[in-house]
Amino acid sequence: MNNRIKELAASYKADMLDLAQRIIRCPSLTGEEKDVADILMAELEKLGYDEVFRDKWGSIVGIVHGTETGPSIMYNGHMDHVDVGDPSEWMGYDPYSGVIDVDEMYNEAGDALEKTEVIHGRAAADTKCGIACQVYSGAILIQLKKEGFGFKGDYMVSFVVMEEPAEQIGMIGLVDHELPERGIKVDGVVSCEATALKIYCGHRGRVELNVEIAGVTSHGASPWLGINAVNKATKFIDAVEAYYAENFKVDDKLGKSSIALTVINCTPGTMCIVPDRCNITYDRRLVPTETPEDAIAEIQSIIDKLSAEDPDFHASVKVSAVPRTTYTGITETKPNIKEGWRIPEDHPFVAAASKALRDIGEPVSYGYWDFGTDLAMISGRHHIASIGYSPMQEYYCHRPVDKCRIDFMERALVGNIAIFNELTKLSGDNFKI
Repeated sequence: MNNRIKELAASYKADMLDLAQRIIRCPSLTGEEKDVADILMAELEKLGYDEVFRDKWGSIVGIVHGTETGPSIMYNGHMDHVDVGDPSEWMGYDPYSGVIDVDEMYNEAGDALEKTEVIHGRAAADTKCGIACQVYSGAILIQLKKEGFGFKGDYMVSFVVMEEPAEQIGMIGLVDHELPERGIKVDGVVSCEATALKIYCGHRGRVELNVEIAGVTSHGASPWLGINAVNKATKFIDAVEAYYAENFKVDDKLGKSSIALTVINCTPGTMCIVPDRCNITYDRRLVPTETPEDAIAEIQSIIDKLSAEDPDFHASVKVSAVPRTTYTGITETKPNIKEGWRIPEDHPFVAAASKALRDIGEPVSYGYWDFGTDLAMISGRHHIASIGYSPMQEYYCHRPVDKCRIDFMERALVGNIAIFNELTKLSGDNFKI
């Protein structure tokens, strides 16, 4: 069977790359994923997936049923991507070209550059090349079944909307609502967020905090008649920096917690008026032992201390939440929270994936994302066993050097199936973390 999988992978390479190019050439900013979703749905139907559907939020699902009953393993990616930024920074490449050529990219270890065949374009690394691999790994399983090969369980692909804003609206809609309503269970998950063919086992959590500093307006010619909210905010910003210089938690795999000021603005924000409001947004990264409530309490304690020292200091803190509308027309407002999570490297789920890769001659190493993923909802919230495995590399995500190695895509095409076949041998608590 392994030999036949490799033969089929070679025969499907051109189709896999064609799909990757087509979806890279199709812009799909958050809330605008419909055209890519249509392409993927048509591809799954053409390839003969046993079930194909679009959920109410616009995410796409395809399922290949095994010849024997067994666990359902969901292979997941997201269809949306960040803005391309300034096209002049793309070193002559069209951000939506999907062009294939030979270029320099990091090796698997990430410590040296080498010339290799690559595919360029926005979301190549996050996560469209991984999606193409997952789709065609399913195609191989479909063909194996036609040829009389047997395998356990269900191979499910899910390509969700609205991952980039971080509220996890697409994944929540799919896993908490659509799949249960259809009677579809998810036992374990393999994400195609960038891992450079390593097995990734977790990431820090994230909460986006909004702090509002209150003041009193006055004429700019008479600032002593008002309370300048921006001046008050500078004291607060310094206090936050001082607090987190001394107070942070550390996870031995994920590193330390952190906070970053990402947005600041004031109102009214016009000439000759002292501002009465200053709004600050913080990106707070959490190790798994921390909660969003902990992060809010820390900021509140800083506010309380400054308020006690200065009767004119007034501020509040809350978790950011803004309305988002899917391309299907659903508007939801979710708190901007992602849970931190980590699955042990010796967990049976990870061990099974590791064995699968070794059995096909692939090297095995482990990693952890610097950024957050929708697995926060799967593993951090629901404690379902999950890993990351994909051909893309973190270094190229969200950057004007967005690209993916084609040789890594070929290896992931086979690796996905090997991991699936090994994971479906597990049962019970082996799918929990």
